[in-house]
Amino acid sequence: MSLDFLMTYAPRIIILFICQPVHEWAHAWSAYKLGDPTAANLGRKTLNPIAHLDPIGTLGILLCGMGWGKPVPVNPARFDRKHNMRKGMAITAAAGPISNFVMAFIATIIYKFLSGAYAATALTSPNQALQWLILIIYYVIVLNIGLGVFNLIPIQPLDGSKIFAYFAGDRINAKLSNYQQYITIIVMGLLVFTNILDGPISVVNTGFYKLMDLLTFWVDPIVRAVFSVNVF
Repeated sequence: MSLDFLMTYAPRIIILFICQPVHEWAHAWSAYKLGDPTAANLGRKTLNPIAHLDPIGTLGILLCGMGWGKPVPVNPARFDRKHNMRKGMAITAAAGPISNFVMAFIATIIYKFLSGAYAATALTSPNQALQWLILIIYYVIVLNIGLGVFNLIPIQPLDGSKIFAYFAGDRINAKLSNYQQYITIIVMGLLVFTNILDGPISVVNTGFYKLMDLLTFWVDPIVRAVFSVNVF
């Protein structure tokens, strides 16, 4: 397996079999906890990647790195009475990106330990398999943060639109309802065909990378003590 092949297809496989299943499962699980069993009854409250694959979206991810998963059905009318529908939808929507950030946090811990293990032996007996594993874990971090941040953009059908709707209130939502379709088309057009939004998104992504490093600061001295190396 060449490094070029790994760098091309590893991210796509990671999206399909790690990032996407966790993201969609989180939607289904949170909806179930709020009282709506719709997704659970359809077999979507699972980490099995197959349950979350959309045929066309999967093909797009494999061929060009752009695609989507099967949407998780949520019926807000079935939420527990203590949760109004808009709040419930916001919680369910937020669960997806949050799950990706949790995955990035866990992967950062693993990445630091593996980097320490590799650094301890790199000069005497470099382990290529371990090097590739570190690269894959790095992709898990980057892709989960990227997916989480992207889904927080407040346009339909992304999760951010439901979170924004909860905090915006009735008056703003009513004003935006007539223009939401056009806003979505414009923003998606800017994302796909221009680099205007690359800068702001990159800034947010970088902020999350720094946050993950900060939240795992306690791993650094452990790695230094275990492997006798100063990697971080």
